[in-house]
Amino acid sequence: MQENDAPVYPNNDLLSIALEAAFSAGEAIMKIYNTNFDIKYKRDLSPLTLADTTADKIIHKYLAATGIPVISEESASEDYTRRQFWKMLWMVDPLDGTKEFVRRSDEFTVNIALILEQKPVLGVVYAPATGVLYFGMSSLGSFYTRIDLLEDKPVLSAADIIAGSKKLPLFSDKKQFVIQASRSQMNAETKKFIEKQKKLHPQLHIVTQGSSLKLCAVADGSCQVYPRFGPTMEWDTAAGHAIIEQTGGKVVEAQKGIPLSYNKKSLLNPDFLAISRS
Repeated sequence: MQENDAPVYPNNDLLSIALEAAFSAGEAIMKIYNTNFDIKYKRDLSPLTLADTTADKIIHKYLAATGIPVISEESASEDYTRRQFWKMLWMVDPLDGTKEFVRRSDEFTVNIALILEQKPVLGVVYAPATGVLYFGMSSLGSFYTRIDLLEDKPVLSAADIIAGSKKLPLFSDKKQFVIQASRSQMNAETKKFIEKQKKLHPQLHIVTQGSSLKLCAVADGSCQVYPRFGPTMEWDTAAGHAIIEQTGGKVVEAQKGIPLSYNKKSLLNPDFLAISRS
């Protein structure tokens, strides 16, 4: 399939492929997780393991069958002069939360998103250490399940997984205002935002978590907002953003209030707020 022949809208076939890719990558990640793996460091001093690169290769193999181009954290992306014409693409983080992986906290995920005209329209976030799965797609909604609770282990169709999942959001407790914070990015801007919210919400509670599970907490309604004042890349947010969007929530630039967009010339995100629908 050529780029211009890609489907004009996400469908269950694409969701099934994304789910299968995430499960297969997750299985490979866990095999490495249970060994004494080596750790390398990139130029920005972020950690890199065999799990990152192995998962990346597996996901690319699955997504190649769709004929839709891929941007991934661990693979060199096309130059913007070419990718600016991509109407549809996959955005992948094969191991989001490598720091959590190295710490063995279990709070790491496989992130796969489909971008259509710079908007995330399909997202899969899979935490292989716990079996937690979040996914969503335009016209379908967003869902949560745990793979170990399904009768069969993954190689199930999207329809099977949807049937065994719960529709998001799961929670709607408005008595307590919960802010999701990054464990490694509690900077001055974030603290300032939290202090401002405390004046508005006396019952404010702060929760910290790793990887894109923070975005998923916004999607499932267990927290009301996740502020991120610090660098993130498009592959860090795309899948979680898609899942939030299909619950009625939003992910917006902190300064402008407009939705995050994808496949920009710079793949660096601006500061943002992920906000639940409640």
